[in-house]
Amino acid sequence: MSQAVGSKHPVDQMLPVGRLTVLGLQHVLVMYAGCVAVPLIVGGALKLDAGTIAILVNADLFVAGVITIIQSLGVGRILGVRLPVVAGATFAALNPMILIGAKYGLPAIYGAFLAAGVFGLLIAKPFAKIIHLFPPLVTGTVITVIGLSLIDAGAGLIAGDDEEAPGYGALDKLALAAAIIVLIVLVNRFARGFLASLSVLIGLIFGLIVASFMGLVDFSGVGDASWFGLARPFYFGPPEFEAAAIIAMCTVMLIIYVESTADMLAVGESVGRRPSENDIARGLAADGLSGILAGVFNSFLDTAFAQNVGLVQVTRVRSRFVVTAAGVILVLLGLIPKLGEIIAAIPGPVIGAAALVMFATVTAVGIRSLRRVQFDGTNNLLIVAVSIGIGMIPVVAPAFYSQMPDELEIIFGSSITTTVIVVFLLNLLFNGYARPVPTESAPEPTTPPQPDAPLPSADPQSGSSLPTADPHPETEPEIAQAGEAEEKPEPAKP
Repeated sequence: MSQAVGSKHPVDQMLPVGRLTVLGLQHVLVMYAGCVAVPLIVGGALKLDAGTIAILVNADLFVAGVITIIQSLGVGRILGVRLPVVAGATFAALNPMILIGAKYGLPAIYGAFLAAGVFGLLIAKPFAKIIHLFPPLVTGTVITVIGLSLIDAGAGLIAGDDEEAPGYGALDKLALAAAIIVLIVLVNRFARGFLASLSVLIGLIFGLIVASFMGLVDFSGVGDASWFGLARPFYFGPPEFEAAAIIAMCTVMLIIYVESTADMLAVGESVGRRPSENDIARGLAADGLSGILAGVFNSFLDTAFAQNVGLVQVTRVRSRFVVTAAGVILVLLGLIPKLGEIIAAIPGPVIGAAALVMFATVTAVGIRSLRRVQFDGTNNLLIVAVSIGIGMIPVVAPAFYSQMPDELEIIFGSSITTTVIVVFLLNLLFNGYARPVPTESAPEPTTPPQPDAPLPSADPQSGSSLPTADPHPETEPEIAQAGEAEEKPEPAKP
């Protein structure tokens, strides 16, 4: 039996059940804080009650688990990259979701998810062929703005949304948030390996404990919640399809595809099995499927989590079945309503402090991605400047586009959507359409998300957390790296 196992590629080796469970749980712990942050932030921004937020949390975990299982096991020749890739809710959709929810309501968000999911399935194969149109210049600029545009949401959770309210910016809440941020920094500074990757989760647990002594936590809804159950499909009513919301979410899907491509290439490098173009297309199709499942089960768009790419590199466990186990654990967590109620009870200052670190990390990841861009002798500095300038308008002047028709206001009122459109078009204008020759540097995971794995080898989420090779968002795959190669004839310097 051992010989049979030994003849397989490490990615396809099945480990003992006990080891699979422990290693799978490790993956869940690394991505958990970043994954549940999305429903908590959306719920807080749209002023949803704790019970509704709990439903979003459970749905979020459930769909993330399903997509993770599909990515690792695959479904025929149509879905799944068949690598140890963990999926979770993306930060890229946060800003558009909040805008759409405030303007049209939750049914419009889920209608847009359904449309974006179908769009993603249709373009998965073609997109795998044109990823070179999204070089580090484009993705780095977008990821930087994603992080910058969300910091306001984190600060609002800490201080409050109404500046006129008596308790706005209360010193006890600011002190609690500061203590959590300091703890996250100290864990990253003095802890090593797996423990360091849990810094945000440790900060959340610490903050929840302290907040309970401060009287900021209300667990009254936990007792009424059942131990087992799945949110009713279309819980918020029939989906509504608003053109502006659909355009915004389809744009987000393109961002997700760039991020996931980078992460799939990065994990392929780590496990010694570089994904083919067809593998990438199947992996992207799984992300597209997350949009359809999100629209039905009241969840969120998923992307590959970079912090888990870093964990694969750190542990050197290459079996994709470990990630399958992680997906099963996520599905089970999503079926426990009491857990959703507990998470929904976490007070704003606690979530805001962790979110502030995660969003700032996304920004840093975008900046790191831009370091691979050739600025001397090119117009790339102008491209970045104009894109960030226009992209940040909705953040610093929320009413700037208020005189536009509602459809256009939703599109241009999202800093992320605006930045993607501007930087993509400017890059085509100045740098053209040519497919650059891939460089030899290793791919960096591209996902913006979660500062959880500050390991030297693990990319701190280039976006969605702190992962390895090069975090998520700046992790442009070799293909994406071409953007830089395209800007200068010689190979990029290390």
